[in-house]
Amino acid sequence: MKRLLRSFLILLALLPAALLAQDRGALLIADEVLIEGGGTLVATGNVEAVYNGQRLKARRITYDKAADTLVIDGPITLFDGDYTTVLADAGQLDRDMQNGILTGARIVMDDQLQLAATQINRTDGRYSQLYKAAVTSCQVCTDGGTPLWQIRARRVIHDAETRQLYLDGAQFRIGSVPIAYFPRLRLPDPTVTRATGFLTPSLYNSTLLGFGVKVPYFISIGDDKDLTLTPYYATQTRTLEFRYRQAFASGGIEFEGAFSRDDLVRRDNRAYLFGRGVFALPQEYVLRFHIEAVTDDAYLVDYGYSDKDRLDSEISIERVRRDEWRRAALTYFHTLRAGEDSSTLPTSVANFDYEKRYFPSRLGGELRLAAEAHSHYRWSSETTDTDLTDFDRFSDGRDVTRVMTSADWRRTWTVMGGLRATAQTGVAIDHIRVNDAGMTSRSSLTQATPNAAMTLRYPLAKTTPRGVTHMIEPMIQLAWVGGDTPDIVNDESTRTEFDEGNLLSLSRFAAADRRERGASASYGVSWTRFAPSGLRSTVTVGQITRDREQREATGGLTFSRSSGLRGTTSDTLIAAQIATQNGLTLTARGLLDGAFDTAKAEARASWHNAVVDLGATYIWLPTDQQEDRSSTVSEWTLDGSYRISRHWTGDAEWRYNAASDRSVRAGLGVTYTNECVEVSLSASRRFTSSTILEPSTDISLTVGLRGFSARAEDKSYVRECKK
Repeated sequence: MKRLLRSFLILLALLPAALLAQDRGALLIADEVLIEGGGTLVATGNVEAVYNGQRLKARRITYDKAADTLVIDGPITLFDGDYTTVLADAGQLDRDMQNGILTGARIVMDDQLQLAATQINRTDGRYSQLYKAAVTSCQVCTDGGTPLWQIRARRVIHDAETRQLYLDGAQFRIGSVPIAYFPRLRLPDPTVTRATGFLTPSLYNSTLLGFGVKVPYFISIGDDKDLTLTPYYATQTRTLEFRYRQAFASGGIEFEGAFSRDDLVRRDNRAYLFGRGVFALPQEYVLRFHIEAVTDDAYLVDYGYSDKDRLDSEISIERVRRDEWRRAALTYFHTLRAGEDSSTLPTSVANFDYEKRYFPSRLGGELRLAAEAHSHYRWSSETTDTDLTDFDRFSDGRDVTRVMTSADWRRTWTVMGGLRATAQTGVAIDHIRVNDAGMTSRSSLTQATPNAAMTLRYPLAKTTPRGVTHMIEPMIQLAWVGGDTPDIVNDESTRTEFDEGNLLSLSRFAAADRRERGASASYGVSWTRFAPSGLRSTVTVGQITRDREQREATGGLTFSRSSGLRGTTSDTLIAAQIATQNGLTLTARGLLDGAFDTAKAEARASWHNAVVDLGATYIWLPTDQQEDRSSTVSEWTLDGSYRISRHWTGDAEWRYNAASDRSVRAGLGVTYTNECVEVSLSASRRFTSSTILEPSTDISLTVGLRGFSARAEDKSYVRECKK
């Protein structure tokens, strides 16, 4: 009866306040609530008040109805319902908890940035004014230890609406040692992703450019665009780097580049510009473009902007549907390689591609119609081969235009207990025209090429008592392609790869200016193993036989020596892959000649998990003059990172030329990361040299303060306090 009476009295006391705030979501919970004389409400013991999205926890709350204020005894926890939590010893607030004073207070923003002060004044729920404040994103433990870094200020104002921090008399300290003083300082709080201001600076030392510093400055032009300017001042260069981004309702653009004046070359001004963009057009079309331009061949490598030695700029329009594909593109190429001349390369290229699928009900299967138009232009007007080392012996100024249309039909049946049989036939019509071809080739040609093939696959599967599944699939394709190799320059299909992806193809050339002719048989077998532990392994072996060698009209062999496709019988293809559940993947591919000696080989190993991100690649290519390779290529490339401990991560890269027994490039770096700072130190060395490049060594140091305008999603770097 006493408990019921007390509950009734509490209800009567809270009823006026509840009625006043019934549309604001007010709620009060406590172990005990008392009504004192003069209309004073006292709540004690695990007090929790919820009002207008704010949640207040305290040991004791006293509400003075006459003054309409809350007197709060701590410890106090006030959460604003968004991203800010206030901790305090005591305080006095109005009923709406928008205005008042908190003493011995600390603000925690987004679980990252902490602001401690002797007193906090809250105004209109928007401004929090802190006196004698300390700001840090480092873990602050109860043992009273000094944080790794902090900003001490006479006064700090936090504007919750603009999400900015304004500091008066700010002093930056590492530990307890003052490093810098700022009369006025503005910083974004951790929830701001785009705010105008300085970004993390970096120190660099290069044997080419000398010692220097980069200080990026980010400019937020609006919600849809921004500009980042990075002055780079070093002993040998004065550089301004930039990046511009803009978003549109239907797409976006991004440009980056730099302007330099240095002492490395005779040219006073050096620059580069890279840009890209994508836009959605009506009727499901997509417009894409990218731009790559530079003033001189060595600029990108000298400054470490890019390792590309051939630049390409392109604009394209494309539409992809379930049964249709359309694409038109214009591309411009520019070479940076020593000894290459852009005027003798196909610098201007135009392409148009169209493909459409039909599924005829009477005939069955799939009917595919395709059309392709290609043209490339060389700026050179030479009608002879000026470079006697070229294998092709065609003119340096030749221009090629090619048009192709084709119709192909295929249908697949399942017969004889699981045998998969696919029949296909079709015809292609090619028209090729060559200008400035010289005396070694026809200037134009029109040719029809029929084809037919039958492919048989017989997948066999078995599961062992231990749950391991094996699948073996023997395969064979019998094919015929009509016509003869045209007496026209081979200007596109100069590089051919033979792998498991095109083992059962009618042609393995890169373009339609060349096609494989005659009868052929492609055969092979693949074996795949799936284990319950997640281990997966695959091996494929294949080979091709033909009724004739693939020769040019002039008598020369069409396929290069290292392609593995010369003669009537190809080299034997072997490809394998192993993948484990812990992120380890091994991939290898190679060609074995008739004597089972390696004709070409490549291998790739990668291991990726929470601790290790490692990759290694090996490639071996023999000498092949037809592919402009005068010496054997045998090269290792390694790159990866390893998380040494909770806060330390090491990374390394190495590129080694085994054929010449020398390193090409090497790099080593280490990064220390915790909840409030990230320090990166790296060193790299480029060993190669040419007429335009010199070997160089680069060292960089970057120190960044975490917690400002950067949400740390990975909490594994956060330090823990000792218990």
